[in-house]
Amino acid sequence: MNKIENIQWSINEEEKTLCHKIKDYALSKGAKDIRINMNKSVMEQFIFLNAELDKVSHSADRSIILSLFVNGRYGSCSINKLEEKDLEDFVDKAINIISMLEEDNDRKLPKKDRYCKTAINGDELGLCDYNYSKLQYQERIDKALECSIYNELINNKSLNYRLISEEIAYSDSIYDNYIIDSQGLECRHIESSFELSIELTIEDSNANKYTGYAWNASCTWDELSSEGLTQKAIDRAVSQIEQRKITSGKYNMIVENEIASRLVTPLLSALNGSSIQQQNSFLLNSIDKKIFHEAFTLNDRPLDYGKNGARLFDNEGMSYNNSTIIENGIVKKYFINTYISEKLGVEATNEDCPRPMIMPFKAEGYKEKFGLNEILEYCKDGIYVTGFNGGNSNAASGDFSYGVEGFIIKNGKIDKAVRSMVITGNFIELWNNLLAAGDDYKECMSKQIPTLAFKDVSFSI
Repeated sequence: MNKIENIQWSINEEEKTLCHKIKDYALSKGAKDIRINMNKSVMEQFIFLNAELDKVSHSADRSIILSLFVNGRYGSCSINKLEEKDLEDFVDKAINIISMLEEDNDRKLPKKDRYCKTAINGDELGLCDYNYSKLQYQERIDKALECSIYNELINNKSLNYRLISEEIAYSDSIYDNYIIDSQGLECRHIESSFELSIELTIEDSNANKYTGYAWNASCTWDELSSEGLTQKAIDRAVSQIEQRKITSGKYNMIVENEIASRLVTPLLSALNGSSIQQQNSFLLNSIDKKIFHEAFTLNDRPLDYGKNGARLFDNEGMSYNNSTIIENGIVKKYFINTYISEKLGVEATNEDCPRPMIMPFKAEGYKEKFGLNEILEYCKDGIYVTGFNGGNSNAASGDFSYGVEGFIIKNGKIDKAVRSMVITGNFIELWNNLLAAGDDYKECMSKQIPTLAFKDVSFSI
């Protein structure tokens, strides 16, 4: 028996057989092609308020998603009943409904030569903790309470602040995905996830309240560490006690690695095939053109073993490969699924970017480590952004406006906190003003975006 079959809530052989039966049944009822995605998952969550267990939740989910191609028409539907008779009735109704839709001959299964053939057991990328089902509730509780300092600080009079509340959240999950289609595709992906976070609220002598947080995550239980989380949350909160205001203007902007992906996600959306096909992208007609700063290189690393975001295949079953999305400022790749490739008359790539990574752009004179401290030293003055507070961007033009908070930077050092700032600009201009990209990736994140620095960013209050 495969090791995965020992994990509770994994997809078993009978359920795989059921998927094949439903595939054959749909074909016998008039479907030209079919793709079946079966998903099963379980999640546990424990929330502690002021060192006391406040909430416990357990959720389990299972579903089958059918993508049906019927007489030039297409439809996708899902059901959570896994009995053969229920599924057959569901297929009958789905085919009847899809037959009433307008024809769309661009809806097809992918070319078979693009199929992933290496995702056999589901654990090829080392993302599954085989001991998940053996984990006890008390172990989860003890892990969470490693972060608690409530009882130590609640009556501590020697501090220049008062602890108001402490919230700790622990969660874990395991997810299993099995996909087949009528052209012979058969793939599987299974992964586990463990996450721990703490949020503290403090009050200063003037009754002003400030919040600090910290978190960590891992694919395996043994690698989930609580070390340093509590102190980081305290430092975040305390550092906000003395605040200053800035005058509106253009500043160097340094963006913390935990939130820097907020500036990358709009780029990925603009490279999405649907946006390109609908001409609703500020990166329309940009393939092989230099659009950004020459030092800006963005790769996709879905095959990195044991790393969050790693995956061998997309939702169509097409193989992922490590690839370059933007190279030295030149756009090299759009995310094109089979349907969009037919619409645009271009080759399909993949529908998304599961593990984007910005390559380091080190300032002159920095050859070794190049993290936050080195970037602050290099930029000397500016604003260090540690949080986004709402805002939006225009998909067609690339214009953006975001509320932010953070710290003033003076002589390469973090100074007083600043809040209620708004940054505005355009993403193409922003990324052409790239000053530096660090090498300080937060390993537990699927988006590997380091500390970033930009020049001439417009801040207003």
